[in-house]
Amino acid sequence: MISPDTCVRDIAISRPGATAVFRRHKIDFCCNGAASLSQAAARRGLPVVQLQSELEALGPDEAGPPSDPSALIPHILTRYHEVHRAEFPEAIRLARRVEAVHRAKDDCPHGLADHLALMFDDLEGHQQKEEAVLFPMMLRGGGPMIAFPIERMVAEHLDVGEQLEELARLTTDFAPPPGACTTWRALYEMCRKLDADLREHIHLENNVLFPQFA
Repeated sequence: MISPDTCVRDIAISRPGATAVFRRHKIDFCCNGAASLSQAAARRGLPVVQLQSELEALGPDEAGPPSDPSALIPHILTRYHEVHRAEFPEAIRLARRVEAVHRAKDDCPHGLADHLALMFDDLEGHQQKEEAVLFPMMLRGGGPMIAFPIERMVAEHLDVGEQLEELARLTTDFAPPPGACTTWRALYEMCRKLDADLREHIHLENNVLFPQFA
């Protein structure tokens, strides 16, 4: 049985499928993964034995992403950086359309398009810094000067976590209202995917990649 004292981030790293369990219960495994399983359960008002049971029930899964920086960094670039750049503009486009067409409705997600645009702008600057400075340093083996850029990236990841909380608020936890049109439903499903991808992305950097250069 998984110990209730085990850090959430360690479970996310070692047990394939654990991140899906944590997402389902809205447990932050990327930005605040240092919390123990019992602490995370208490914050969500869940019995820790329920989480232990769900995590223990996870069956064998396909191998996760590589841990070696020489393979993990290219994985992050293709699976996350490139995907974010492709998907955020489409989410912004859908949000602007929904806000324009349904602006008179009480449950219209006013401000969602602007929030997504802000997130994308911040994320693009963040990714460019990783690609131009941090990742090349890591691929060269790191060094004493690497601590500061890692600290900056971790701090910016915390900002992303706050932006994701606001994204969930604006979309009522990605739940479109009854009778929502196809565009509205597609928008919220895309926002749900952006949320999941960003949390996995940050988890891999904070908890798998960065500690190798501590």
